Amino acid sequence: MTTSPWTIRSLQSGLASRSVRPTELAAQALDLSNANAGHNTYLWQDRAWTLAEAARAEAAPRPFGSDGGDHLWGLPISVKDCFDLAGAPTSCGVKFYRDLNGPASRESWLVKRLRAAGAIITGKTHLHPLAYGITGENPEFGDCVQPGNPTALTGGSSSGAAASVLEGSAVAAIGTDTGGSIRVPAALCGLAGYRASHGRGNWRGAAHLAQSFDTMGWLFRDLEDGPNLRSIFAPVPTTNPDFPEIGLPLNRFKRIAVVDDGFLNDCEAEIIVSLYDTLRELESLRLISITNSSLSNPKFQTIQLQSATVNVDWWADSFQIFAPIQAWEAARIHAGHFDHFEPSIRERLEWGARITPDEIAALRQRHQAFRQRMDELFAEHDLLLLPAAPVSILPAGADHSQTRGRLLRYTTPFSLAGVPVVTIPCKHGGMQLAAARGNDVALLKLAAQLGAKRKTQAAQPNP
Repeated sequence: MTTSPWTIRSLQSGLASRSVRPTELAAQALDLSNANAGHNTYLWQDRAWTLAEAARAEAAPRPFGSDGGDHLWGLPISVKDCFDLAGAPTSCGVKFYRDLNGPASRESWLVKRLRAAGAIITGKTHLHPLAYGITGENPEFGDCVQPGNPTALTGGSSSGAAASVLEGSAVAAIGTDTGGSIRVPAALCGLAGYRASHGRGNWRGAAHLAQSFDTMGWLFRDLEDGPNLRSIFAPVPTTNPDFPEIGLPLNRFKRIAVVDDGFLNDCEAEIIVSLYDTLRELESLRLISITNSSLSNPKFQTIQLQSATVNVDWWADSFQIFAPIQAWEAARIHAGHFDHFEPSIRERLEWGARITPDEIAALRQRHQAFRQRMDELFAEHDLLLLPAAPVSILPAGADHSQTRGRLLRYTTPFSLAGVPVVTIPCKHGGMQLAAARGNDVALLKLAAQLGAKRKTQAAQPNP
């Protein structure tokens, strides 16, 4: 079977029919690894270990047809190098931590979940140092450029995650997103991305950057694959009020809002076109919503998303709230080690260390007020749509000293809100589609419907 470009569902089909085996997929993935110009998609990789993992999965009973994440059986998956894998170092994108800590003695919760689900881990991927950046530049391990396009950075901090999916060494990649670290690489690389609701998953054995905002997530190629990835972070029903979707209809969205043009003043024109094209695509979806909870005789009604434009001038405060809280929390995680990091990151950490208890308390209050206002916005509009980045490319080797602030303006409102976001790839750039906290499942299914519709339209002959 062909595996380029890989999608989860195409590989699942081949695995189910036995036309392809996990060991074959793993060997192909390894052969495709580090195909970018810097040969640095992965910061750690062990071919023998990965092939042994594939053989272990291949010898185990195939778990098709049951729940709990086992849809990953036999699939090549990469993991960002801030999650512990027993026997491998965890660098967090800096040689200091790689050498200080040495090989991990046990695996992180997430790696354990992946291996239990039958995923074949292809290695640990490149990231912006400490995951504290948005470009994918790294002075120690080299900047991460896109496979096939050495003039363009992948974006970060989940830089190697994006590169692994682009080059075909992984069908999906684990990333993290604090201020946009999944959403921006997805948009710049033409990939789909999923940032989970804040609080999903377990960070045992994983390196935090800023606990108030850190989320787990995925980068992948096909929007239709998104629903297959959700359960790895939340495998069991929960009574947490932030995650209310258990037992509720999967398609509940009726209202969508797009930010007004005033917010888009620094956006490339082509990305604005992509924004409104995506809005029209979403508006045209015929959604099915359960209106009667009786499972024996459910009733359905056909709805269409009703769109509106919202003024979000008050989002101007988001970066001023986000950045100092992030710096304060990061400074405490990395206390005593600042001198081992590059100057721009060291300066942020030093700034964070100087923030006083009274200042951080005031910032926490502002964060809570912002989050409450975002909750109110999602109560009025089920979905919000805006670009994931105002640009479609970050040129490699260019001066990106001002890039972080420009990009985080688009992503930090959702980081402060702690909401799930799917990045929708477009002809130019990518769009953030966000829903209220806990609506991960419904959001991924809606994005999958959009992906399916795009394929149907692409297959139709031109008139």
